[in-house]
Amino acid sequence: MFFFFIGLRPMNRSATHIHTVTEFVLLGFPGCWEIQVFLFSLFLVAYVLILLGNGAIICAVRWDPRLHTPMYFLLGNFAFLEICYSSSTVPNMLANILSKTKAISFSGCFLQFYFFFSLGTTECLFLAVMAYDRYLAICHPLHYPTIMTGKLCGILVSLCWLTGFLGYPIPIFFISQLPFCGSNIIDHFLCDMDPLMSLSCAPAPITEFIFYTQSSLVLFFTIMYILRSYTLLLRAVFQVPSAAGRKKAFSTCGSHLVVVSLFYGTVMVMYVSPTYGVPTLMQKILTLVYSIMTPLFNPLIYSLRNKDMKLALRNILSRMRISQNS
Repeated sequence: MFFFFIGLRPMNRSATHIHTVTEFVLLGFPGCWEIQVFLFSLFLVAYVLILLGNGAIICAVRWDPRLHTPMYFLLGNFAFLEICYSSSTVPNMLANILSKTKAISFSGCFLQFYFFFSLGTTECLFLAVMAYDRYLAICHPLHYPTIMTGKLCGILVSLCWLTGFLGYPIPIFFISQLPFCGSNIIDHFLCDMDPLMSLSCAPAPITEFIFYTQSSLVLFFTIMYILRSYTLLLRAVFQVPSAAGRKKAFSTCGSHLVVVSLFYGTVMVMYVSPTYGVPTLMQKILTLVYSIMTPLFNPLIYSLRNKDMKLALRNILSRMRISQNS
């Protein structure tokens, strides 16, 4: 009963039995203290690996002149995006695991909501742009240098960031203006759409429809474009005469497809298909997959399967050792 009254204040003196929410309680994952410590350690290690792995990709792309190409420029920006995406949820989740109140302020909750969805949308757009880059490189190799110039690459990256962050302020603002006057407990580890709407005292079907329509359109059009690009790409790969050429093309595209499948598969289950019959714990696990597992696997998939990236990382480590010894 204690949690039901955290962060509630009277709306006015004449109606003291009506309350408005000033903060939310994120329940996170259930379990005893030992389980909470184990989860804290597990997520902390995952977050550190995300920072180190994606940070290493950024450093390699920045410092190795051989990686100053559109493909690696996109990869470096994607690695930075993955750091931002995981940072929108994991630090607060780690703090809440060890917290007794597990509270997050009203403004903090909606800021997390905004950044989580904006960065997720940016990731969808980045995956589509990276698919376009690979399509050009394999299907039109002779025209690739003249089409995918540094200027076009910069414009595409800028559009991904701008579109991702300009798409959600208005709908999330209207959601934040809904009356939250009942329970303030969110059975999740982050502020998400469904838990917040379930706590609202007044239905908002139009706002909910606009939000889910916008999210579904972003997912649908980006995944359709990615599938189309890879269908054309695979058709071109099968026409490559040499087995070595086919193997190299499959290796480059296979890593991208793994990230796409992992990310889109779980996101579509959460935001496109109905989640009413999905247990709450399963929804949390699915959210973990695309918010933590994808940023964690990204550097492993892209760097360990890429000879140029592995060589660049070795050179960086060698320079660091030389500078430490000198």
